Amino acid sequence: MTSKNIAVLGAGSWGTALAMVLAENGHQVTLWTHNPEQAREIQTTGKNDHYLPDLVLPKNIIVTNDMALALDQADLINFVVPTKAIRQVASQVVTILQEKNVHELPVIMHAAKGLEQSTHLRISEILTEVFQPIGQARVVVLSGPSHAEEVVKHDITTITAASIDDEACHLVQEVFMNDYFRVYTNPDIIGVELAGSLKNIIALGAGALVGAGYGDNAKAALITRGLAEITRLGVAMGADPLTFMGLSAVGDLIVTATSVHSRNWRAGQQVGQGQAVKDVEDQMGMVVEGFATAVSAYELAQEEGVDMPITQAIYKVIQGESSIQDVITALMARERKGELQFEDDLKDIF
Repeated sequence: MTSKNIAVLGAGSWGTALAMVLAENGHQVTLWTHNPEQAREIQTTGKNDHYLPDLVLPKNIIVTNDMALALDQADLINFVVPTKAIRQVASQVVTILQEKNVHELPVIMHAAKGLEQSTHLRISEILTEVFQPIGQARVVVLSGPSHAEEVVKHDITTITAASIDDEACHLVQEVFMNDYFRVYTNPDIIGVELAGSLKNIIALGAGALVGAGYGDNAKAALITRGLAEITRLGVAMGADPLTFMGLSAVGDLIVTATSVHSRNWRAGQQVGQGQAVKDVEDQMGMVVEGFATAVSAYELAQEEGVDMPITQAIYKVIQGESSIQDVITALMARERKGELQFEDDLKDIF
């Protein structure tokens, strides 16, 4: 394919890794950071030491904290900032595009995982809403099992691009695919976004179990039953249940809930060892999306009338309402149920 101009907004570990993939694929990539000191450091050293100290970035990546420069002639804009910053950064983009008198919106994509606090909106919904004054955004989400630390080493990675716009979805698939980074497409953007967001909650729980001294049996139980409740909420929100058997759900849940590379798993482990949530967040030096998502998901489940006992338990621990041991005892004492009870409810859908 012909080379594309691509703006990657967000120079954390994942934004940096995706910028590398795109640059290696021959595209003109501009990596934007809100931090001028970080921009200068990467420009000078070719490295993003705080996030990926072993990576030397391709020389053809332009790094800037000038948003207008990053967006200049962009064919694709990729948001890779924390969920809490999506609305603000998107508003900046819209203002600049209005000033540039852009008549045709570039394809908009994001590679973030979370739900907006208070509104409980998915990120594609936020982007669609913010871009509405200047046009109908064609939004694609990129999500799946993918540690940035492994991608930059060219470790094999498979991931999902999801959108209701087939042409935009295939563009994202095409610009990212190479011999170590394979992209599948999926029209179920609701399911892919919810799976990518909600699995962070289960990863927190898995880390907390390890931190509290529990073994593989407990972790396997948590991951399996966690997937069941993620699927319940997803289906209630209009997702395709088959999506939860794919890369963005089972795949991402496995990699996030079992690996020391996962910041959510590491954060949960520290909470399980008795550290306060705020202290863990401060020490991590990176955004732990699972903490905020647990609150949003708990509130959303209450609104939708969906049973999510594990999410509720993690919410109580995060809020300081219960100890880890207390919620484990409560979960194990729940009323007896058949394992296939939820699956029976889905038979009419398939």
